[in-house]
Amino acid sequence: MAKKRLTPDERQALKYWDDLIASIRSSSDINPDDTPAEIEARKKRLEADDEAWFRYYFDQYCTCEPADFHRKATRRLMQHNRWYEVRAWSRELAKSARSMMEICKLALTGQIRNVLLISNSWDNAVRLLMPFMANLEENRRIIQDYGNQKKLGAWETGEFTCQCGCSFRAIGAGQSPRGTRNRNFRPDFILIDDIDTDEECRNPERIKTKWKWLEEALIPTMSVSGNYRVLFNGNIIANDCCITRARDKAKSLPKIGYFDQVNIRDKNGASTWAKNSEEDIDMFLSLVSMSAAQKEFYNNPVSEGEVFKEITYGKVPALSKFKFLVIYGDPAPGENKTKKSSTKSVCLLGKLGGKLYVIKCFLDRGLNAEFIDWYVKLLEYVGGRVPVYCWMENNKLQDPFFQQVFMPIVRRVRKEKNISLYIRGDDEKKTDKATRIEANLEPLNREGNLILNEAEKDNPHMKRMEEQFKLFTLALPFPADGPDTVEGGNRKIDVKLREAEPEKIIPRSAMRSNNKNRL
Repeated sequence: MAKKRLTPDERQALKYWDDLIASIRSSSDINPDDTPAEIEARKKRLEADDEAWFRYYFDQYCTCEPADFHRKATRRLMQHNRWYEVRAWSRELAKSARSMMEICKLALTGQIRNVLLISNSWDNAVRLLMPFMANLEENRRIIQDYGNQKKLGAWETGEFTCQCGCSFRAIGAGQSPRGTRNRNFRPDFILIDDIDTDEECRNPERIKTKWKWLEEALIPTMSVSGNYRVLFNGNIIANDCCITRARDKAKSLPKIGYFDQVNIRDKNGASTWAKNSEEDIDMFLSLVSMSAAQKEFYNNPVSEGEVFKEITYGKVPALSKFKFLVIYGDPAPGENKTKKSSTKSVCLLGKLGGKLYVIKCFLDRGLNAEFIDWYVKLLEYVGGRVPVYCWMENNKLQDPFFQQVFMPIVRRVRKEKNISLYIRGDDEKKTDKATRIEANLEPLNREGNLILNEAEKDNPHMKRMEEQFKLFTLALPFPADGPDTVEGGNRKIDVKLREAEPEKIIPRSAMRSNNKNRL
């Protein structure tokens, strides 16, 4: 029988599982000569002290002494049979690891019987549930003291039942949780981890729909007369998201609700957990944009209009000093000049000494022929002083337009003007537009390495480029075609620079091919 060929995702998941199992086995050494009496004495001692229990059974996760907020959060959760808590903890504060240890203790000691783990997708929920399954299956200390937990016939990725009697199930947001029972036990612990996404938070209706599902479909699976714990793990990544709505709900439940916000640093600017040194925090935050740092580490979504607060203008070095230049265009839909149409954009970009230069740009509403003419004008501006690579954004939806509309225009222009104009279609699959711009360009801009040509400062096109950068926000209430074009060109420059090391740049004339995405 032929073996099934694994997909890349399946191979990656299998490697993650194998690595996880290996790390658990290596960190859970035991003394096989322990007697039943010694085991029972150890269990009794550890079960009376949550932190000691975590340190023994989950040694690999306890690499640093817990902070005071960790201990307090665990005491609240363990001491209340009916509880609703929201932990808006910064990244790197062990939200998921701590909740896993807490839930495993509650399960192995018989205090909970039916756990649901909820995330923004089923795949993500399964990924978050895997450490639970791996530890309950392979942790030798748990097996020695609480017995083999793997239950044959009820042990599958995403849904399994332990010998201790507790079941676990992964559910993606929006999926039906109805009928989730472990014998006659309704869900008594719901862990909601990483429920919000950047994309959904830009659409209030999607947040409304997801929150409605949480309150009307998920939480009612629990028993009115029984015990229940609801725990949210996440960050406040938007003013309106599931975590902020859960925060408001927790605050309205004075007897059984609690909201806990802990940032990477406290109000005095000191690290909130000894694991993260001041130097490490500074170094890591320097790698991400300010808005990302505020959102993920300080529970503070950046206010509108503050992503690119200041724009740097500077003198562009002589073009002959660049190894090559890139002309990148975003055609945008529409064949008119009305204010309702999107702006088209074509930019001449170069990188030297780590600085990205926006040398010249065209950014306006216009006709397709005018859009192609902008490429011609930029090539004439360069005047053959340095190799130039021409690209145009071309996703799957744009490709028919690229082939059927722009290709004939370029061929005609090439013939009429006798110019060597060849444009490649950029069909690379991209992530969310706003996130790409903010993540890839804001750090450059913050460090003064995104430079607009000061000689073009009074050019209306460059003025529009500056305006779009300054008014850019992750919600995209204002056009961002210019910044999107700069981001696309910057990616292509970085790719070519990597390809060029250590080999010599190949002249543009030698790189022509018959690729269908090249005009």
